[in-house]
Amino acid sequence: MRSKVLQNITRIVVKLGTGILTNAARQPDPVQMEQLTRQVASLRKSGKEVVMVSSGAVGAGMGVLGFARRPTELADLQACAAVGQSRLMAAYEAFFAREGLAVAQVLLTHDDLEDRERHLNARNTLLALLRHPNIVPIINENDAVSVTELKFGDNDKLSALVATLLPADLLVILTSVDGVIENYGRPNARTLSIIENLDASLERMAGGTDSETAVGGMKTKIQAARIVVRSGIPLVIASGRKKNTLQNILQGLNEGTLFVPKPAKLAGRKRWIAFFHHPRGSLLVDDGAKKSLRENGRSLLPAGIARCEGDFQAGEVVRICDLDGTEFARGISRFPADQIRARQCGRTEVVHRDDMVIL
Repeated sequence: MRSKVLQNITRIVVKLGTGILTNAARQPDPVQMEQLTRQVASLRKSGKEVVMVSSGAVGAGMGVLGFARRPTELADLQACAAVGQSRLMAAYEAFFAREGLAVAQVLLTHDDLEDRERHLNARNTLLALLRHPNIVPIINENDAVSVTELKFGDNDKLSALVATLLPADLLVILTSVDGVIENYGRPNARTLSIIENLDASLERMAGGTDSETAVGGMKTKIQAARIVVRSGIPLVIASGRKKNTLQNILQGLNEGTLFVPKPAKLAGRKRWIAFFHHPRGSLLVDDGAKKSLRENGRSLLPAGIARCEGDFQAGEVVRICDLDGTEFARGISRFPADQIRARQCGRTEVVHRDDMVIL
Protein backbone atom coordinates (compact mmCIF):
# COMPACT_ATOMS: atom_id res chain seq x y z
CA MET A 1 0.00 0.00 0.00
CA ARG A 2 2.83 2.43 0.77
CA SER A 3 4.26 2.11 -2.72
CA LYS A 4 0.83 2.64 -4.26
CA VAL A 5 -0.07 5.67 -2.13
CA LEU A 6 3.35 7.29 -2.42
CA GLN A 7 3.92 6.86 -6.15
CA ASN A 8 4.23 9.85 -8.48
CA ILE A 9 4.95 12.28 -5.64
CA THR A 10 6.15 15.60 -7.08
CA ARG A 11 5.06 18.34 -4.66
CA ILE A 12 5.86 17.89 -0.96
CA VAL A 13 5.28 19.97 2.16
CA VAL A 14 7.75 19.19 4.95
CA LYS A 15 6.99 20.44 8.45
CA LEU A 16 9.85 20.77 10.94
CA GLY A 17 8.86 21.03 14.60
CA THR A 18 10.63 22.85 17.38
CA GLY A 19 11.51 19.53 19.03
CA ILE A 20 13.81 18.52 16.17
CA LEU A 21 15.23 21.98 15.47
CA THR A 22 16.39 22.78 18.99
CA ASN A 23 18.67 21.30 21.64
CA ALA A 24 17.89 20.47 25.26
CA ALA A 25 18.02 24.18 26.11
CA ARG A 26 15.38 24.85 23.42
CA GLN A 27 17.92 26.81 21.37
CA PRO A 28 18.44 26.20 17.62
CA ASP A 29 20.62 23.12 17.06
CA PRO A 30 22.93 23.76 14.07
CA VAL A 31 23.80 20.07 13.66
CA GLN A 32 20.13 19.13 13.40
CA MET A 33 19.31 22.03 11.14
CA GLU A 34 22.14 21.10 8.80
CA GLN A 35 21.10 17.47 8.42
CA LEU A 36 17.45 18.40 7.90
CA THR A 37 18.22 21.04 5.29
CA ARG A 38 20.48 18.55 3.53
CA GLN A 39 17.59 16.12 3.24
CA VAL A 40 15.28 18.82 1.87
CA ALA A 41 17.97 20.04 -0.53
CA SER A 42 18.47 16.53 -1.86
CA LEU A 43 14.78 16.30 -2.75
CA ARG A 44 14.77 19.75 -4.34
CA LYS A 45 17.82 19.00 -6.46
CA SER A 46 16.26 15.72 -7.60
CA GLY A 47 13.44 17.69 -9.19
CA LYS A 48 10.84 17.58 -6.42
CA GLU A 49 8.90 20.69 -5.45
CA VAL A 50 9.44 21.16 -1.72
CA VAL A 51 7.88 23.68 0.65
CA MET A 52 9.05 23.82 4.27
CA VAL A 53 6.91 24.85 7.22
CA SER A 54 9.30 25.61 10.06
CA SER A 55 8.80 26.27 13.74
CA GLY A 56 11.54 27.69 15.94
CA ALA A 57 11.27 31.49 15.61
CA VAL A 58 10.24 32.10 19.23
CA GLY A 59 13.01 29.83 20.53
CA ALA A 60 15.58 31.56 18.34
CA GLY A 61 14.62 34.95 19.78
CA MET A 62 14.39 34.03 23.45
CA GLY A 63 18.10 34.12 24.20
CA VAL A 64 18.59 37.46 22.48
CA LEU A 65 15.84 39.03 24.59
CA GLY A 66 17.04 37.38 27.80
CA PHE A 67 14.25 34.84 28.32
CA ALA A 68 15.41 31.62 29.96
CA ARG A 69 11.92 30.14 29.54
CA ARG A 70 9.28 30.56 26.89
CA PRO A 71 7.31 33.70 27.85
CA THR A 72 3.59 33.52 28.51
CA GLU A 73 2.58 37.09 27.62
CA LEU A 74 1.46 37.51 24.00
CA ALA A 75 3.51 40.69 23.50
CA ASP A 76 6.68 38.95 24.71
CA LEU A 77 6.02 35.95 22.43
CA GLN A 78 5.53 38.29 19.50
CA ALA A 79 8.77 40.12 20.34
CA CYS A 80 10.67 36.82 20.49
CA ALA A 81 9.18 35.78 17.16
CA ALA A 82 10.11 39.10 15.55
CA VAL A 83 13.74 38.77 16.68
CA GLY A 84 13.99 35.03 16.15
CA GLN A 85 12.43 34.80 12.69
CA SER A 86 15.27 36.72 11.04
CA ARG A 87 17.86 34.62 12.89
CA LEU A 88 16.07 31.43 11.86
CA MET A 89 15.98 32.47 8.22
CA ALA A 90 19.64 33.53 8.30
CA ALA A 91 20.55 30.04 9.51
CA TYR A 92 18.45 28.38 6.81
CA GLU A 93 19.93 30.67 4.18
CA ALA A 94 23.47 29.66 5.19
CA PHE A 95 22.71 25.92 5.29
CA PHE A 96 20.91 25.87 1.94
CA ALA A 97 23.62 28.02 0.33
CA ARG A 98 26.05 25.17 1.00
CA GLU A 99 23.76 23.02 -1.16
CA GLY A 100 23.59 25.62 -3.93
CA LEU A 101 20.02 26.65 -3.09
CA ALA A 102 18.37 29.89 -2.00
CA VAL A 103 15.42 30.36 0.37
CA ALA A 104 12.25 32.43 0.23
CA GLN A 105 10.45 33.51 3.40
CA VAL A 106 6.64 33.44 3.43
CA LEU A 107 4.88 34.57 6.62
CA LEU A 108 1.15 33.89 6.81
CA THR A 109 -1.73 34.81 9.07
CA HIS A 110 -5.06 33.03 9.24
CA ASP A 111 -6.71 36.05 7.61
CA ASP A 112 -4.44 35.60 4.58
CA LEU A 113 -5.92 32.18 3.90
CA GLU A 114 -9.50 32.83 5.00
CA ASP A 115 -10.09 35.73 2.62
CA ARG A 116 -10.69 34.19 -0.81
CA GLU A 117 -8.65 36.70 -2.83
CA ARG A 118 -5.69 36.64 -0.46
CA HIS A 119 -5.96 32.83 -0.33
CA LEU A 120 -5.52 32.62 -4.09
CA ASN A 121 -2.73 35.20 -4.05
CA ALA A 122 -0.81 33.18 -1.44
CA ARG A 123 -1.22 30.05 -3.56
CA ASN A 124 -0.03 31.83 -6.70
CA THR A 125 3.02 33.18 -4.89
CA LEU A 126 4.04 29.72 -3.67
CA LEU A 127 3.50 28.16 -7.09
CA ALA A 128 5.61 30.90 -8.68
CA LEU A 129 8.42 30.22 -6.21
CA LEU A 130 8.27 26.49 -6.89
CA ARG A 131 8.77 27.10 -10.60
CA HIS A 132 12.33 28.19 -9.73
CA PRO A 133 14.33 24.97 -9.15
CA ASN A 134 16.92 26.65 -6.91
CA ILE A 135 14.42 28.07 -4.41
CA VAL A 136 13.07 26.50 -1.20
CA PRO A 137 10.06 28.41 0.20
CA ILE A 138 10.03 28.44 4.01
CA ILE A 139 6.72 29.22 5.69
CA ASN A 140 5.90 30.19 9.24
CA GLU A 141 2.99 31.90 10.90
CA ASN A 142 3.48 35.64 11.20
CA ASP A 143 3.67 35.36 14.99
CA ALA A 144 4.84 38.94 15.41
CA VAL A 145 1.37 40.22 14.45
CA SER A 146 -0.99 37.26 14.88
CA VAL A 147 -3.34 37.47 17.84
CA THR A 148 -4.42 34.45 19.83
CA GLU A 149 -8.00 34.21 18.68
CA LEU A 150 -7.03 34.43 14.99
CA LYS A 151 -4.00 32.15 14.96
CA PHE A 152 -3.80 28.88 13.07
CA GLY A 153 -3.27 27.23 16.44
CA ASP A 154 -0.03 25.38 15.74
CA ASN A 155 2.33 24.64 12.88
CA ASP A 156 0.97 21.12 12.44
CA LYS A 157 -2.31 22.68 11.34
CA LEU A 158 -0.49 25.34 9.32
CA SER A 159 1.44 22.66 7.42
CA ALA A 160 -1.82 20.81 6.69
CA LEU A 161 -3.40 24.02 5.41
CA VAL A 162 -0.37 24.80 3.22
CA ALA A 163 -0.50 21.28 1.76
CA THR A 164 -4.22 21.75 1.14
CA LEU A 165 -3.73 25.23 -0.32
CA LEU A 166 -1.29 24.16 -3.05
CA PRO A 167 -2.42 21.28 -3.15
CA ALA A 168 0.58 19.06 -2.40
CA ASP A 169 1.00 15.39 -3.29
CA LEU A 170 2.31 14.61 0.20
CA LEU A 171 2.67 16.17 3.65
CA VAL A 172 5.51 14.98 5.87
CA ILE A 173 5.56 16.05 9.52
CA LEU A 174 8.97 15.39 11.05
CA THR A 175 8.93 15.12 14.81
CA SER A 176 10.86 13.66 17.75
CA VAL A 177 9.20 10.22 17.62
CA ASP A 178 9.02 7.55 14.92
CA GLY A 179 5.32 8.05 14.20
CA VAL A 180 2.04 7.30 15.91
CA ILE A 181 2.90 4.98 18.78
CA GLU A 182 0.37 2.52 20.13
CA ASN A 183 0.67 1.69 23.85
CA TYR A 184 3.26 4.39 24.35
CA GLY A 185 5.47 3.83 27.39
CA ARG A 186 4.51 0.17 27.74
CA PRO A 187 6.51 -2.98 26.92
CA ASN A 188 4.24 -3.72 23.94
CA ALA A 189 4.57 -0.24 22.41
CA ARG A 190 4.79 -0.19 18.62
CA THR A 191 4.78 2.36 15.82
CA LEU A 192 1.72 2.09 13.60
CA SER A 193 2.83 1.74 9.99
CA ILE A 194 -0.42 2.61 8.21
CA ILE A 195 -3.63 4.28 9.35
CA GLU A 196 -6.61 4.04 7.02
CA ASN A 197 -9.37 5.24 9.34
CA LEU A 198 -9.19 8.28 11.62
CA ASP A 199 -11.59 7.20 14.34
CA ALA A 200 -12.27 8.34 17.88
CA SER A 201 -10.05 5.65 19.43
CA LEU A 202 -7.03 7.03 17.57
CA GLU A 203 -7.68 10.52 18.87
CA ARG A 204 -8.09 9.20 22.42
CA MET A 205 -4.77 7.40 22.14
CA ALA A 206 -3.03 10.53 20.86
CA GLY A 207 -4.60 12.66 23.58
CA GLY A 208 -3.73 10.31 26.42
CA THR A 209 -1.01 12.57 27.82
CA ASP A 210 -0.49 16.27 28.32
CA SER A 211 3.25 15.93 27.78
CA GLU A 212 4.44 17.41 24.52
CA THR A 213 7.63 15.34 24.63
CA ALA A 214 5.89 12.05 25.43
CA VAL A 215 4.07 11.61 22.15
CA GLY A 216 5.52 14.42 20.07
CA GLY A 217 2.41 16.55 20.33
CA MET A 218 0.56 13.81 18.49
CA LYS A 219 -2.94 15.13 19.09
CA THR A 220 -2.40 18.18 16.89
CA LYS A 221 -0.84 15.96 14.24
CA ILE A 222 -3.92 13.75 14.15
CA GLN A 223 -6.02 16.88 13.72
CA ALA A 224 -3.76 17.91 10.84
CA ALA A 225 -4.21 14.46 9.36
CA ARG A 226 -7.98 14.97 9.26
CA ILE A 227 -7.51 18.02 7.04
CA VAL A 228 -5.16 16.52 4.47
CA VAL A 229 -6.73 13.04 4.35
CA ARG A 230 -10.15 14.54 3.59
CA SER A 231 -8.52 16.69 0.91
CA GLY A 232 -7.09 13.57 -0.74
CA ILE A 233 -3.48 14.11 0.36
CA PRO A 234 -1.39 11.45 2.16
CA LEU A 235 0.46 12.30 5.37
CA VAL A 236 3.52 10.67 6.90
CA ILE A 237 4.53 11.39 10.49
CA ALA A 238 8.13 10.31 11.05
CA SER A 239 11.31 11.01 12.98
CA GLY A 240 13.34 14.07 12.12
CA ARG A 241 16.34 12.69 13.98
CA LYS A 242 17.26 10.23 11.23
CA LYS A 243 19.41 11.25 8.27
CA ASN A 244 17.48 9.53 5.45
CA THR A 245 13.88 9.84 6.56
CA LEU A 246 12.59 11.77 3.55
CA GLN A 247 14.36 9.56 1.04
CA ASN A 248 13.07 6.41 2.75
CA ILE A 249 9.49 7.72 2.71
CA LEU A 250 9.56 8.49 -1.01
CA GLN A 251 11.05 5.07 -1.73
CA GLY A 252 8.03 3.47 -0.10
CA LEU A 253 10.04 2.04 2.80
CA ASN A 254 8.42 1.37 6.16
CA GLU A 255 9.31 4.76 7.65
CA GLY A 256 6.99 6.50 10.10
CA THR A 257 3.19 6.32 10.06
CA LEU A 258 1.34 6.74 6.76
CA PHE A 259 -2.19 8.16 6.79
CA VAL A 260 -4.03 6.94 3.70
CA PRO A 261 -6.03 9.72 2.00
CA LYS A 262 -9.59 9.65 0.77
CA PRO A 263 -9.67 8.46 -2.86
CA ALA A 264 -11.29 11.62 -4.23
CA LYS A 265 -9.52 14.97 -3.98
CA LEU A 266 -11.61 17.96 -2.98
CA ALA A 267 -11.77 20.83 -5.45
CA GLY A 268 -9.98 24.04 -4.47
CA ARG A 269 -13.06 26.01 -3.47
CA LYS A 270 -14.39 23.11 -1.41
CA ARG A 271 -11.05 22.88 0.42
CA TRP A 272 -11.26 26.60 1.15
CA ILE A 273 -14.79 26.24 2.58
CA ALA A 274 -13.94 23.18 4.66
CA PHE A 275 -10.65 24.13 6.31
CA PHE A 276 -9.72 27.79 6.04
CA HIS A 277 -12.35 29.47 8.18
CA HIS A 278 -13.22 30.02 11.81
CA PRO A 279 -16.94 29.11 11.54
CA ARG A 280 -19.18 31.85 12.90
CA GLY A 281 -21.95 29.56 14.09
CA SER A 282 -23.64 26.17 13.85
CA LEU A 283 -26.75 24.70 12.26
CA LEU A 284 -28.01 21.59 14.07
CA VAL A 285 -30.05 19.39 11.74
CA ASP A 286 -32.40 16.47 12.28
CA ASP A 287 -31.58 12.88 11.33
CA GLY A 288 -33.48 13.06 8.07
CA ALA A 289 -31.58 16.12 6.92
CA LYS A 290 -28.25 14.58 7.96
CA LYS A 291 -28.96 11.49 5.87
CA SER A 292 -30.08 13.60 2.92
CA LEU A 293 -26.90 15.70 3.04
CA ARG A 294 -24.44 12.86 3.59
CA GLU A 295 -25.90 10.10 1.46
CA ASN A 296 -27.84 11.91 -1.24
CA GLY A 297 -25.76 15.04 -1.75
CA ARG A 298 -28.70 17.39 -1.21
CA SER A 299 -28.77 21.03 -0.15
CA LEU A 300 -29.81 22.00 3.39
CA LEU A 301 -33.40 23.24 3.50
CA PRO A 302 -34.96 25.25 6.37
CA ALA A 303 -37.24 22.36 7.36
CA GLY A 304 -34.24 20.21 8.33
CA ILE A 305 -32.76 22.75 10.75
CA ALA A 306 -33.60 22.01 14.37
CA ARG A 307 -31.54 24.79 15.95
CA CYS A 308 -29.32 27.69 14.93
CA GLU A 309 -26.41 28.76 17.16
CA GLY A 310 -24.09 31.74 16.97
CA ASP A 311 -24.27 35.11 15.29
CA PHE A 312 -23.35 35.08 11.60
CA GLN A 313 -24.20 36.88 8.41
CA ALA A 314 -25.18 35.62 4.99
CA GLY A 315 -22.08 34.47 3.12
CA GLU A 316 -20.22 33.27 6.21
CA VAL A 317 -19.11 29.71 6.89
CA VAL A 318 -20.99 27.68 9.51
CA ARG A 319 -20.70 24.23 11.02
CA ILE A 320 -23.42 21.73 10.16
CA CYS A 321 -23.97 19.36 13.09
CA ASP A 322 -26.28 16.52 14.07
CA LEU A 323 -28.59 16.78 17.07
CA ASP A 324 -25.77 15.64 19.38
CA GLY A 325 -23.69 18.60 18.28
CA THR A 326 -21.20 16.53 16.25
CA GLU A 327 -20.03 18.42 13.18
CA PHE A 328 -20.26 16.39 9.97
CA ALA A 329 -20.26 19.13 7.33
CA ARG A 330 -19.36 22.75 6.78
CA GLY A 331 -20.84 25.28 4.38
CA ILE A 332 -21.66 28.88 3.46
CA SER A 333 -24.99 30.08 4.79
CA ARG A 334 -27.23 32.03 2.41
CA PHE A 335 -29.08 33.66 5.31
CA PRO A 336 -28.05 35.45 8.53
CA ALA A 337 -28.55 33.68 11.85
CA ASP A 338 -31.42 35.86 13.05
CA GLN A 339 -33.39 35.22 9.86
CA ILE A 340 -32.87 31.45 10.18
CA ARG A 341 -33.98 31.49 13.81
CA ALA A 342 -37.07 33.49 12.86
CA ARG A 343 -37.92 30.94 10.15
CA GLN A 344 -37.89 33.65 7.50
CA CYS A 345 -36.09 31.68 4.77
CA GLY A 346 -39.11 30.33 2.96
CA ARG A 347 -38.22 27.12 1.14
CA THR A 348 -34.91 28.44 -0.21
CA GLU A 349 -31.78 26.40 0.47
CA VAL A 350 -30.01 27.70 3.56
CA VAL A 351 -26.77 26.03 2.49
CA HIS A 352 -26.57 24.96 -1.15
CA ARG A 353 -24.76 21.71 -1.88
CA ASP A 354 -22.28 23.61 -4.08
CA ASP A 355 -21.29 25.59 -0.98
CA MET A 356 -21.07 22.58 1.34
CA VAL A 357 -18.44 19.98 2.21
CA ILE A 358 -19.14 16.71 4.01
CA LEU A 359 -16.26 16.18 6.41
